[in-house]
Amino acid sequence: MENPLNKTLNRKYILKFLEELLQIPSPSGYCMTIMERLEEEAEKLGFKMERTPKGNGMITIPGSAPSGGTIAYTAHVDTLGAMVRSIKPNGMLRITPIGGYNMHTVEGEYCLIHTRDGRQYEGTVLSTKTSVHVYPDARDWKREEANMEIRIDEATSSKEETEKLGIAVGDIVSWDPRVRILLNGWVKSRHLDDKASVAAIFGLLEWMKRAGKQPERTLKLIFSTYEEVGHGNSYMPPDITELIAVDMGAIGDDLSTTERDVSICAKDSSGPYDYEMTSRLIELAKQHQLPYAVDIYPQYGSDASAALRGGSNIRAALIGPGVHASHAMERTHSDAIVNTAALLLAYLGLSVS
Repeated sequence: MENPLNKTLNRKYILKFLEELLQIPSPSGYCMTIMERLEEEAEKLGFKMERTPKGNGMITIPGSAPSGGTIAYTAHVDTLGAMVRSIKPNGMLRITPIGGYNMHTVEGEYCLIHTRDGRQYEGTVLSTKTSVHVYPDARDWKREEANMEIRIDEATSSKEETEKLGIAVGDIVSWDPRVRILLNGWVKSRHLDDKASVAAIFGLLEWMKRAGKQPERTLKLIFSTYEEVGHGNSYMPPDITELIAVDMGAIGDDLSTTERDVSICAKDSSGPYDYEMTSRLIELAKQHQLPYAVDIYPQYGSDASAALRGGSNIRAALIGPGVHASHAMERTHSDAIVNTAALLLAYLGLSVS
């Protein structure tokens, strides 16, 4: 649905930047390259991104009347992935997950093993009982960490040969994102959680640059690097009074959100979000005719949760594009991403005329 608010945003820019971000490996704790790309893009748009000691990125946009306190929008660049737990006698790799996902969602997936000296090797995640032609219980074999391994696409059949490749315990493993952006607006890829939200925020930045607009309140845009493991924004700058976490909306069970909606989360595993902020987001979505749904996510936590649990004295809310099959083979629609950016724009109270 097109309206003056989302029409003013550059959908082509948002999707192009999203596609680029999705192709950059960035499991939690391995976000150096993607943060450099964000830094470069921010500079291109005329903004400076600072880094915290932890590795998060922060863009500060001074307000024209900043007395009302600082507002922050946050999204995370880190994704699910794995780490080499051990090298097996047959040369294959046992892994330990980074982030929370079911092992069956990565079975058969292509991956990259990133060594600490900068080398990369391709591989495939497989069950230890790979073939129904060989193992009579292959179909029933439980897909859990101990029963999964990575087959490396190199000539190795022993621990010693794998070690000679430079692969070692603690090396990062990233999944092939398998990005597809279709002409009808559907976007399917791993790691839409939460790179779709990062692209939405940069769509807002691109609009501010193009329109020459400045928010009344000082705005901080924070890009975190450890959300998938629970502590992305456990520290927040003390000048922030309101935080909107921008993260994917889950779909399924008794939930209302669809892949074309902006999800507004009223409560997740950390408890209810700020009532007044959530109410305002709902009213703004109605006012600007942005398709939205309000949902409860009992199995979900966000960077706003991390900030609150870390002791930040803030009000917080959570919105984001609806994403189907979260932490698996995800899909959303460009409408949901653009409308998320539009709702963030509306919350700043900026005129689009």
